[in-house]
Amino acid sequence: MWFSFAPLLRQALTAVAMTVGGSLLAPAWAGGQVEEPLADSVRTALSAAVGRAAPPVPVFADASQKQLFDRWTQASEDRLVKRKPDSLVRREFLQTVWYEAKRAGLDPGLVMGLIEVESGFRKYAISSVGARGYMQVMPFWSRTIGDGEAASLFHMQTNLRFGCVILRHYLNVEKGNLFLALGRYNGSRGRAEYPNAVTAAWRRWKLPDGVSTQVADAGAGATRH
Repeated sequence: MWFSFAPLLRQALTAVAMTVGGSLLAPAWAGGQVEEPLADSVRTALSAAVGRAAPPVPVFADASQKQLFDRWTQASEDRLVKRKPDSLVRREFLQTVWYEAKRAGLDPGLVMGLIEVESGFRKYAISSVGARGYMQVMPFWSRTIGDGEAASLFHMQTNLRFGCVILRHYLNVEKGNLFLALGRYNGSRGRAEYPNAVTAAWRRWKLPDGVSTQVADAGAGATRH
């Protein structure tokens, strides 16, 4: 009898999970990172974000960097307003994306493009394979780092920290090849659909000074070798 009811049970649990936060959520793309041994540096970078309550505050080397942040934030807020109508929530989200992207050595526009493709900017998104949150982080990361509670991946900074560090880890593994690193992130290494979708979305969130376009071109070039 268990086997005959198991599909119905799974459907019911999925329906409950997809309504976290009081609203029906469409299925996410599917983060499909593969569980693997981690270097101590990666483990430390991930664990440092678990359980933090307040959004991080970016620190800028000079006034020009602060101006770049302000310009990018304002442009991004204008594009994000329909998905996040609350101005404080929107600002804290963009501030955390910037902080965690820069911390991991990533372009914030790239991270925004990945979030757009992975979850459509839905904090409580759950994919068909169980990946969670903005950057669709697989639950095994919460077992490897932290207290094992997959629900912690719905915490904004924890999810963004994990996603950014994981992408940086895959970039290092792939020796800077963005095409292959994005494929690893999605569990579709070697296929073009997902990297192409993220790169296209990235262009909509690029930094005002054109840094994103230059990096995107370099990443595209790497895929041809």
